[in-house]
Amino acid sequence: MEENKIEEIKEEIVKEETLGENTGIKISDEVIAVIAGVAVSEVNGVAGMQGKFGGGIGEVLSGKKNLAKGIKVETINEQAKIDVNIIVEYGARIPDVAFEIQNRVKKAVEGMAGLKVSEVNVHVQGVNIESDSKEQTEQKGTAE
Repeated sequence: MEENKIEEIKEEIVKEETLGENTGIKISDEVIAVIAGVAVSEVNGVAGMQGKFGGGIGEVLSGKKNLAKGIKVETINEQAKIDVNIIVEYGARIPDVAFEIQNRVKKAVEGMAGLKVSEVNVHVQGVNIESDSKEQTEQKGTAE
């Protein structure tokens, strides 16, 4: 389903680019946030995105996954500044995860939206340790 959204966005951008550069076309910050969100979701070591409280309720009620959750985009003069709020998996090397996010987001946004990305700021909001605690619980249960 995410791939379909990506393809739809790509098609819209290609249509807009063929119209010419001086047509006054603006790609919304929400579209850029979705592109960045898909890129972040593909990085190993990312357990999830940290968004606003209200966004989580909207996801539950609509049943849709918000791909822009935890991403803030500012575009000024054809340049994008992107802030990404993530939760990392326990055991992942945070600098490597952050570097990979920066590279993937920059490549995806510049490639699909044609904007220059001036900054990709990665904010680590927490560490997910749930999977390890489940394994420890299972190991305790089998040891007894």
